[in-house]
Amino acid sequence: MSNVFRTERLQRYHPPMTTLLYGRPPLVFDPPGGAVQTSPLILGSTALESLADGSVEAAMIYAPPGVLERRYVLAQALRALRVGGRLDVMAPKDRGGSRLKKELEAFGLEVGESAKAHHRRCIVVKPDTVMGLDAAIAAGALHKVEGLEAWSQPGVFAWDRIDAGSALLAAHVPGLKGAGADLGCGYGALATVVLRSPGVTALRLVDLDRRAIEAARRNIEDARATFEWADARTLEDSGDLAFVVSNPPFHDGGAEDRRLGQAFIRKAAAMLKKGGALWLVANRHLPYEAELNAAFKRVTPVKDGGGYKLFEAVK
Repeated sequence: MSNVFRTERLQRYHPPMTTLLYGRPPLVFDPPGGAVQTSPLILGSTALESLADGSVEAAMIYAPPGVLERRYVLAQALRALRVGGRLDVMAPKDRGGSRLKKELEAFGLEVGESAKAHHRRCIVVKPDTVMGLDAAIAAGALHKVEGLEAWSQPGVFAWDRIDAGSALLAAHVPGLKGAGADLGCGYGALATVVLRSPGVTALRLVDLDRRAIEAARRNIEDARATFEWADARTLEDSGDLAFVVSNPPFHDGGAEDRRLGQAFIRKAAAMLKKGGALWLVANRHLPYEAELNAAFKRVTPVKDGGGYKLFEAVK
């Protein structure tokens, strides 16, 4: 084991023996009440990484769809689980569920598998020895991505690349001035461009993903930047910002939900002062024009290309 992982484990939180929950499994799987929630997408959750080795009695994991992210979560849960503890994992068949059994067997585990409600469910009792945990944790951990030259982590939106929508916005956004916000900031790619303008006095970076905020903190060393693990839709309607930039999400739990972007537009308008501007990029098929025109005095299409559309909306 490397010195990095050894030091990290010495610093972990040591709770009493408990039950761990990751994500929000469908009710048909009877999620445990009173469990310690550890999903980075649920505000106020405990970091899975902070749980001490062998400190957990049982764990239920609603496994994420990405391979590196899923193996990382499974490995962290197995690390935290006591020997003889029960790991209960499920995922939709078409979003990683069909691979769960083989992935758990790769850790050297004996796996019981069943199918229910279009999901695959695997149950494991942790043996004395589990193989490959450190490798899976290293592959899925927060790290500096080669070629991207930025800190990121599997599971964060566009974690290993510059998203094409954000790149379009970055290429056309002018030198902004005053205090602003980046709603749905990810690991900070767009905020890095915004902060190149000396006229920017403050920038709030907001994201629902704790991992994204942790990555952004590492990527942006600028006293003007502040970082908030929060749901942008529930922020205070301050009405005092000069600008907002956003490449809002439009998926919730894997399904397209256009209401997310529409809510971001309404929130941006509520956070801006009169004359303040929202710079918004979105996939071309998303119907945001009506929401923009209802919330803003003037809406200008700036660019349409590559499957994306870019707007400037002035309050």
